[in-house]
Amino acid sequence: MADASLQGKLIEFKGASLAVMTASIRDTDAVRLADALHMMLGGMPDFFAGEPAILDFAQLGNAPERVDWTALLSLLRRYQLQPVGVRNLAEHLHDGARRANLAVLGPDSPAAERPVAPPPAPAPAPAPVAETPAPAPAATAEPAPAPTLVVDRPLRSGQQVYAKGGDLVLLAGMSPGSEIIADGSIHCYGPLRGRALAGARGDTSARIFSTNFGPELVSIAGVYRTFDRGIPQAVAGRGAQVRLTGSDNLHTLEITPLQHD
Repeated sequence: MADASLQGKLIEFKGASLAVMTASIRDTDAVRLADALHMMLGGMPDFFAGEPAILDFAQLGNAPERVDWTALLSLLRRYQLQPVGVRNLAEHLHDGARRANLAVLGPDSPAAERPVAPPPAPAPAPAPVAETPAPAPAATAEPAPAPTLVVDRPLRSGQQVYAKGGDLVLLAGMSPGSEIIADGSIHCYGPLRGRALAGARGDTSARIFSTNFGPELVSIAGVYRTFDRGIPQAVAGRGAQVRLTGSDNLHTLEITPLQHD
C-alpha cells in the first residue's frame, strides 16, 4: 500500500533553468539545409547528442506559404538535435508548428524562463535597526574553461576528430581525406591537408591556424571555402590563419599568412 503521506503528491512542479540551444533558420527548404548541415558538420550523425533547441526564424526573410515540418524536423533529428519550440515565426505558420508538436514562443521568451507560479507577496518591512556594514557578496564561481583537445598523432584519410566545446590542437598534421572539427579554434602544427571546420556551433570569433597550409576545405561558423582550383600562392604550404571578417549579417572568410616576408 502506498504511503499516505505521498497521496496527492504524485506530481510536483518546481521552477528550473534549462540550457536550450538556439538554431537560427534562414531557409526552410530541407534539401538546401541538408547540404549546408553536411558541409558544416561533416555528416556526423550524433553531433548534437540529443540537445534541445529552439528554432528561431528571425532571419528567414520572406516566409513561405507553408513549411514541411516533417522533413525539417527529421533532418535536424538526424544530427540528434531535438527541436522543442519555435519563435519569430510568421503567424500563418503557427498552426503547422503546433501540429508538429512544437511550442510557439514569443520573440524574447525562452521556455526555460517562464515562471511556473507567481512570486509570493513581499514580506512586511522590518522595524528599523542600527546600521551595520553589509556582508560582502559571495564570490561567484568562475565557469570552467572550455576543454582543449590535443591530438599528437597524424590523422590518416577517413579519420575524423571533433573537439566538443573547445579548441583542437593537432601536433602531427593530417592527410587528405581526413577531417577535424572544433567548437572553438583549430591549431595545426603539421601539414593541414583535409577538411578543417572551426566554430562548429556558430562561434564567429574562432580561427584556424596552420604552419603548413594546404586543406581541401576550411570553415568557420558555417562559412566555408573549398580549394578545387588550388591553394592561394601566398599561403600554400606556409603558415596561415583563417578568420571571419565583416558584420554579423555578412561574414567573409579571410585567409592570411601568419608571417609576411
